[in-house]
Amino acid sequence: MTYINTLQERLVFAALRTWLIKKGFGFRSLFWVTGIITFFLSAVADNLTSALLMATVVDAVAGGNRRFIVPAFVNIVIAANAGGAWSPFGDITTLMVWTAGKVETARFLTLFPPSVVNWFVPALIIFFSIPKGSPEADTDGVKMKKGARRIIFLGFLTIAIAVLFHHMLHLPPFLGMMTGLGLLMFMGYMLQRSDRSYNVTHEEEFNIFRKIERAEFDTLFFFFGSITAVGALQYIGYLAKINLLLYDGLGNTYANIIIGLVSAVIDNIPVIYAVLQMNPPMDVSQWLLITLTAGTGGSLLSIGSAAGVAVMGVRRDTYTFSAHLKWMPVIALGYFASIGCWWVIDVWMK
Repeated sequence: MTYINTLQERLVFAALRTWLIKKGFGFRSLFWVTGIITFFLSAVADNLTSALLMATVVDAVAGGNRRFIVPAFVNIVIAANAGGAWSPFGDITTLMVWTAGKVETARFLTLFPPSVVNWFVPALIIFFSIPKGSPEADTDGVKMKKGARRIIFLGFLTIAIAVLFHHMLHLPPFLGMMTGLGLLMFMGYMLQRSDRSYNVTHEEEFNIFRKIERAEFDTLFFFFGSITAVGALQYIGYLAKINLLLYDGLGNTYANIIIGLVSAVIDNIPVIYAVLQMNPPMDVSQWLLITLTAGTGGSLLSIGSAAGVAVMGVRRDTYTFSAHLKWMPVIALGYFASIGCWWVIDVWMK
């Protein structure tokens, strides 16, 4: 969160928006460009931030064209959730499965083809509803601030450090993340000294602690509350009953598919945490499946994921629950197609 806030302050994402507008992309080109960027951005940043940033870009260039905004927003939500499913850092669900030791880092890459299918199948169908023509949106040129490129490099380096700490040194991934935060704080100190040398006012000079202040503590408290609630359900025995009903009664594959559908109504974080607490006897391929289904099932409804809720806040008058609901059959097609892709890869690897 601190890295994303810092990149926003350094105008990295504003510069990206300016670049897209200046390239003169038409509505149909923007549909694919924003979808692809969201898909890969959410693999390194969280899906909420990725969806929110790209939805802001779409809103800026759309010129109020509702026929473009709604399908483009749906595309962004799907891409954000699908892109986060194949990376340990892409979503809280993948992070929880990874840190629990259920799936090794390299094995997450096997979810890349199913994740692409999950996004591309509905995107291809939605594409035909995108109007032709180009937006008439103008914006002043925005350039990234000093140090922006170095902070981007440090962000990717932080992810690499976290993976190496976990894979080679068998240290908790959070130590790698905190090391990266330390590097960012050193960088922030250098930027602050540079600002002071140019007599920048105290309010305008770079301050890393202001970026930490902007971290979404309401989101962190939500995680805390979800984990506490699931722990209580486990304590009184309800998770054991659900485990008996689903995994013992239906089998791992069907149970994981159903749980993915449930995540469209209940947030995927308490869902995946409940599965981890139940700890059903599953091999790595089944843990990959629940990671895929829980991460992408939330795309079925606009309220099914943090990405969808965030995007609804960008244009409340245009992108609504009912507007997203119209595309649910198409999204469900991509959901089950990705499960089919997972099954093919699972059979091939065995």
